[in-house]
Amino acid sequence: MTVVESVLSRTPEPLRSVLIKHRELLKFAIVGGTTFLVDNGVWYLLKLSVLESKPTTAKAIAIIVATIVSYILNREWSFRTRGGRERHHEAALFFVISGIAVVVNLIPLYTSRYIFDLEVPHVTRFVQEFADFTSGSIIGMLLAMFFRFWGFKKWVFPDELGKRRRDSDEPDDDVVPLR
Repeated sequence: MTVVESVLSRTPEPLRSVLIKHRELLKFAIVGGTTFLVDNGVWYLLKLSVLESKPTTAKAIAIIVATIVSYILNREWSFRTRGGRERHHEAALFFVISGIAVVVNLIPLYTSRYIFDLEVPHVTRFVQEFADFTSGSIIGMLLAMFFRFWGFKKWVFPDELGKRRRDSDEPDDDVVPLR
């Protein structure tokens, strides 16, 4: 049973129909949750060790690692039936959109740290970490997520190309029969 089938089998019927209709968004959200964990794991590993005095640099590195994971998962799962571009062109567009999203993601963290001075010694360590998490991992990531979903659908994996990367005889792993 796939992840999507598992989620949908536990979902009440009215909501299940909506999720099936928007399964691409559901898959994108699952990939986003996975890369959220990768991003924050790498960020805190770096921020609490070798890059303690450079949280924005640590966040940028974490975002880059998460973006690589995101490309693989989105290409092979979320948007696997879209696109049709040559892989190098598709990857270039993916990383351009993601690069812009990195900047979008870093703006709230940068603002929190260096404009509002929410860092030690101006505030306690707890307030600094709470502000970093809220601005970098919630606000920044949400803004970047909306931008990425829009950009990926519009430019990286568009339906307008009229091509499918998979043969139409191949079963679609995210189609779940309604019982």
